[in-house]
Amino acid sequence: MARRAQPLGAAPGLGAAAFVAALILGALAAVALRAEAGRGLGPSDWAAVRFTLVQAALSAGFSVALAVPVARALARRRFSGRRALIALMGAPFILPVIVAVLGLLAVFGRTGWVSTALGWAGLPPLQIYGLHGVVLAHVFFNLPLATRLILQGWQEIPAERFRLAAHLGAGPGAMRRLLEYPMLMRVAPGALAVVFAICLTSFAVALTLGGGPRATTIELAIYQAFRFDFDLGRAALLSCIQIALTGLAALAALRAARTEGAGGGLDRALRRWDAQGRAAKLLDAGVIALAAVFLILPLAAIVSAGAPALVALPASVWRAALFSGGVAVVSTCLLLALALPMAAAVAAGRRAGVELAGLLGLAASPLVIGTGLFIVLYPLADPFALALPVTALVNALMALPFALRILVPRAVQVVDRYGRLGLALDMAGWPFVRRVLLARMRPQIGFAAGLAAALSMGDLGVIALFADAEQATLPLQIYRLMGAYRMQAASGAALLLLLLSVAAFWILDRGGRGHAEI
Repeated sequence: MARRAQPLGAAPGLGAAAFVAALILGALAAVALRAEAGRGLGPSDWAAVRFTLVQAALSAGFSVALAVPVARALARRRFSGRRALIALMGAPFILPVIVAVLGLLAVFGRTGWVSTALGWAGLPPLQIYGLHGVVLAHVFFNLPLATRLILQGWQEIPAERFRLAAHLGAGPGAMRRLLEYPMLMRVAPGALAVVFAICLTSFAVALTLGGGPRATTIELAIYQAFRFDFDLGRAALLSCIQIALTGLAALAALRAARTEGAGGGLDRALRRWDAQGRAAKLLDAGVIALAAVFLILPLAAIVSAGAPALVALPASVWRAALFSGGVAVVSTCLLLALALPMAAAVAAGRRAGVELAGLLGLAASPLVIGTGLFIVLYPLADPFALALPVTALVNALMALPFALRILVPRAVQVVDRYGRLGLALDMAGWPFVRRVLLARMRPQIGFAAGLAAALSMGDLGVIALFADAEQATLPLQIYRLMGAYRMQAASGAALLLLLLSVAAFWILDRGGRGHAEI
């Protein structure tokens, strides 16, 4: 069957997809070729592999186990501020990791709020560094994600099933056994696999909260082999192991996500007859309150600790802020230059190859791609002199899968709705893109750009490999201040980073929505 004529050309999108695939696959190939297969791993490397798997399994297990009662309470209750609380659960996704770590230290550290309260009770302070600190930070980041995934499963149960169960006299226990447990068996494994895959590639958390050789992840071992030993062979071998583990986790997540839904309903408002008792209401209120406090306290700690130091930040922090802003601007422009033509190519019917290239960014961590690019660049140029463009490029590649999920559905909708009219008016190519496609995708473009800018602003990954002593992004400068025990200045810089990240997201997202039809 002949392909229907389209007002868009697929060539720019196919070129962008080929560039992304060549860059990522080339970096991974450089890592694989540089790895010394016969060399093997030392005891410290195997310890890093074990710690990576243990912390990822514990983090995923705790995140999903705690998310189940939170999602259940949110599914059963309607209250003022519920939408705001659910929206708050998306904040950790754009929250810079180093900012969240400082907030967790302010709350759960040796001199934090919780340890101070324990001291009043005559109890010893908490120890946040090591395995338990890494798991705590991962739960902070991934509890909201797991809650949103499981809450979606609860909301997919048709209201008519709860109505029928109540009509048949089923009690709370029977409803859990017949309706909720089957849904959890379908949804929870996917959430568990997704969180496990995310925790496998966590670098900044292990860098800041790891407790020495006994609490070293694979990515942290790659960083140490790269920066301290300059052992590219060992870094490449560890990168291959990281790629294999991440790939297996991603496949498990995709396989777990391919499950049948709960069936259709009439979209009636959900009423839970099994949750009307006083004890059930108090239990749900307590669970929601604890989850909200757990998410809000670290942010409140950053604001309270950083506000006094914000007016007296050292000059190095402001230079790092300018550097971070430059990286974010370049990264956002690169992302849009890649994502928009790729989304247009998908809308023009070239879906499979383009989307596959866009998803390659999920197959390897930024640190692994950065290692591969360093191996490629090292014989040709000084990689440290290319810190800004390389960091911006890798950040754009990491944000590309999320940007495509935002842009592609709207691009397909616009082309399906206005493509034939554009052809009838002899409006194809750039005129159609400028007058129709971009004009009607402004909200999605703004959202994708804001997300990319916020993620790039808070990234502490590739820059840790390429930066020298004279240059640093704001997250790296905060880490250096923490290493020098200048915690007040680090708190002020963290608050500045939080404000810049939120402002970048808000300005770009609002700019995309302004004067646009949504």
